[in-house]
Amino acid sequence: MILDLRPEHWPQVRRIYEEGIATGAATFTVEAPPWEAWDRAHLPDCRLVATDNGDAILGWAALIPVSARDCYRGVAEVSIYIAEAARGRGIGSQLLDALVTASETSQIWMLQAVIFPENVASLRIHEKHGFRFVGRRERIAQRDGVWRDTVLLERRSRAIGV
Repeated sequence: MILDLRPEHWPQVRRIYEEGIATGAATFTVEAPPWEAWDRAHLPDCRLVATDNGDAILGWAALIPVSARDCYRGVAEVSIYIAEAARGRGIGSQLLDALVTASETSQIWMLQAVIFPENVASLRIHEKHGFRFVGRRERIAQRDGVWRDTVLLERRSRAIGV
């Protein structure tokens, strides 16, 4: 079941985020922030959790604005994380599908995803949901003292900003 992410979900969302951070293949971030910082960084109306129809959260997805400039108000970056125990069960695909719908409801016309090239599962899910390859950014930043590449994908809405 896909629900709106609420502040009371944060302990489980943070745990899932920390699992993703620990893989070294999900983000340049090395430590999950406190709720207040995470809340400020993400758009308020495009935050979702996948649950097991009970209390357990299996994954989450949210959008980060790419710029504070008004001309980019309809462009956002995808964050999506799946609990280690729930990976490979289609949760990421369900969340991304719901996030695309939520983004269009919120007048977002362009979604972008920045993914480590080794994260093949994430690349495949994004491509399945209409994201296209834009380019590979070589040695864009360091994680744990190691230069890393990222792949930039984007998805243009067919309903918003056409």
